[in-house]
Amino acid sequence: MRRKTKFQTQKRNNLINKEIKYKINSEIRSKVVRLVGKNIKPKVYPLKQALKIAKDLYLDLVEINPKVTPTICKAMNFSKFLYNLKKRKKKYKQNVILTKEIRLTSQTNIHDLSVKIEKAKKILTSNKKVKFSIFFKVRSIFYKYLGEKMLLKCIELLSNITKVEIQPRMEEKKMFIVLIPKVSHNSHKLNENKKK
Repeated sequence: MRRKTKFQTQKRNNLINKEIKYKINSEIRSKVVRLVGKNIKPKVYPLKQALKIAKDLYLDLVEINPKVTPTICKAMNFSKFLYNLKKRKKKYKQNVILTKEIRLTSQTNIHDLSVKIEKAKKILTSNKKVKFSIFFKVRSIFYKYLGEKMLLKCIELLSNITKVEIQPRMEEKKMFIVLIPKVSHNSHKLNENKKK
């Protein structure tokens, strides 16, 4: 296994400390630590001995919980741990797309609807989903077809910039649709901005 130079180790430590505040190896200040890790029997060691054990296994000694006494440290490949942590964060960020809800009624007038459509366009251009919903109160539930008609009108008015993710659906006393932005619309807008 190739050993890292002192300069490479310092450079890696600096990159790590900018993102996550973990103390590793010589940065740990506790005199006694509880050492844990793979193939290591959990036990309390003096810091120098714990560092030696980690070094012999070609691992880093990482301070996991400094608030307890003795401090808990883990022997691990810190670069690999950091890589997996970044990978998990990146995966989580990719999957999160915000959904904004716009409420309507089955009797929303044309002017109010045009204002809500403009609001939806702004939301969609910022790459977020839009959920149009209609809540039916008391007897208005008998006129579900009016609510569906209103939601289909929203789909029609936004058809040039959106795709329908969820068609008009009824859940208890609420009918809704979910619209997502078209990819081509966003890329087209970016190209227009570049030309300007």
